[in-house]
Amino acid sequence: MSEQAQTKTNPCRARSMRDVERWDKETDVAVIGFGGAGGCAAIEAADAGARVTLFELASEGGGSTAMSSAEIYMGGSGGTRVQRACGFEDSTEDMFTYMMMSAGPQADEAKIRNYCENSLDHFNWLVNHLGVPFKDSFHKERAIMCLTDDGLLYTGSEKAHPFSDHAKPAPRGHNLYVEGDNGGPLFMKIVSENVDKRDNITVEYESRALCLIIDDNNAIVGLVVRQNQQEFTVRATKGVILCTGGFIMNEEMLAKYAPKLLSGNNAIGNPGDTGTGIMMGMSVGAAAINMHEGFISIPYYPPASITGGIVVNDKGQRFINEDVYHARLGQAVLNEPGDRFYFILTVNQYGDYETMNFMGAEVAGTGESVAELEEELGLRQGTLQNTVAIYNEDVAHGEDTQFHKSAEWLQTLEPPLVALDITPGRGVFIPMFTLGGLDTLPTGEVLTAQRDIIPGLYAAGRTACGIVRRADGYSSGMSVGDATFSGRLAGRQAVARTNL
Repeated sequence: MSEQAQTKTNPCRARSMRDVERWDKETDVAVIGFGGAGGCAAIEAADAGARVTLFELASEGGGSTAMSSAEIYMGGSGGTRVQRACGFEDSTEDMFTYMMMSAGPQADEAKIRNYCENSLDHFNWLVNHLGVPFKDSFHKERAIMCLTDDGLLYTGSEKAHPFSDHAKPAPRGHNLYVEGDNGGPLFMKIVSENVDKRDNITVEYESRALCLIIDDNNAIVGLVVRQNQQEFTVRATKGVILCTGGFIMNEEMLAKYAPKLLSGNNAIGNPGDTGTGIMMGMSVGAAAINMHEGFISIPYYPPASITGGIVVNDKGQRFINEDVYHARLGQAVLNEPGDRFYFILTVNQYGDYETMNFMGAEVAGTGESVAELEEELGLRQGTLQNTVAIYNEDVAHGEDTQFHKSAEWLQTLEPPLVALDITPGRGVFIPMFTLGGLDTLPTGEVLTAQRDIIPGLYAAGRTACGIVRRADGYSSGMSVGDATFSGRLAGRQAVARTNL
């Protein structure tokens, strides 16, 4: 390898301040990445009096937030204005319990507690400070995304076992006041307008962050960026905030850290989600945690009627309550032994599947009787018949004794029946994105493996490992909620730091 190749600037190798001959640019706070996290970090830092420079790889802001539906998961403290207007009272403890269960053994209690206790304040900041609009109306129909302009809907497994056994359900998915799947573009338009009107924020587009710059004490003092095919050094007197997204677009990192996500077939993110920010953090000793986890889903509804069916494996057996959030089903399928998985539906439950659903699962078989469907699917004789018989017996008694599916979705499986093939790799749509990232305090300060603070380095959004830790506990809106909230905290903390 040539000397030039060895010394090529890259995110995995920080540059020493001793090797910086001059500073080409200077700012108080440098924010890398102009998505939901970066935009909110810049606004909060600027409003605290700092000079902020946003460096964005693309020619405009937006990131993955602009590509999303931008539901925002908020509640607690009695409820947001929208929750209360729709007749829902939401306690902080119920929200906290639900989110702790959602994150499972990887839960960061301090982050989740902080998020829940300050969620109402975050709602008010978005509405009153940025001007984000939410309509005071509730979307009753079960949906992955709200295509109406209603402001509130259930976006997770709040009403499903085991969560509903421990926390009173409440809808916390706040949908922007816009029809169709247009929440993300509208949200980032509002954030961008807020950035533009602040004189102390400068945005530099088509700027690729190459590496961090450290002093002799391993404190972050700046970064190197490439603009117009030239490298520039940027001094950041209060610190650098990494908001570059996750690593779903980096197949090498996926294979190394989160190989299970390779079972998916649709990466959710923007082209910049290559793990650059995570690599930059690791180059200065930051710990990367939860890297094996990610969101992976089988989006089986709408139509909501599909929830009334049952999911079985290649042994004709159920293994989950089918009223859960779609990512919980996706994770369960990955965890379940076997090589075939089917959604068994009545003709009525199948309903508008062909026109409303985007899952893309093909019809694997039909049957005028359970036995006929069982044979057509190639299942062992009697297995599916036994499963359906037990399920229908439970339906008649109003209780799913095996998997505790909510009574509102218990429906007798009367032939003729339809089986949808939801086996990964057989055409079903399986979206995925990463959930691992840099270990941080709730303030956004980045930590080493010993959980020591790296001075001057902050991370937010998917670059950090936030409140969301697993697919089987995910709820829509947690990503944008976490990104915007963690961005604000990182921006605030950076300004509070004493100048270098």
